[in-house]
Amino acid sequence: MTSIAETASLTSVCERWEEALSHNDVDALVSVYASDGSIESPLVPHLLGTKRGVCRGSDQLRIFFAALAKRKPKTRRFHRQPLFINGQTVMWEYPRQSPEGDQMDFVEVMEIKDGLIFRHRVYWGWFGVGVMMRDEYH
Repeated sequence: MTSIAETASLTSVCERWEEALSHNDVDALVSVYASDGSIESPLVPHLLGTKRGVCRGSDQLRIFFAALAKRKPKTRRFHRQPLFINGQTVMWEYPRQSPEGDQMDFVEVMEIKDGLIFRHRVYWGWFGVGVMMRDEYH
């Protein structure tokens, strides 16, 4: 069972990540990942022209988040469901329906070790996939 202090620490990491992403702050984003941390997302090959959807390590993460900051669509909003915490794994959903209208729908899963994101996986919903397929990341 995760203690109250551990829950607060894990929540803080996720909130710092979300704040940095919402403000396109590449340095702050990279700072919440372990130096060998990774992100897996269909957006990686879409933005970077790679075959694999994985970025690993600070240098690759910086390149990915810099590209994302320049091309993030307006439908990328940050209305989310509450965090689900199981041990050192944190999950949450950005549902399609938000108070501001449709938004890109994702499920974020982060494994956090020593206060840093070690492994991050992003699962896309149908609305978000449509945004990517229409290349609204321009």
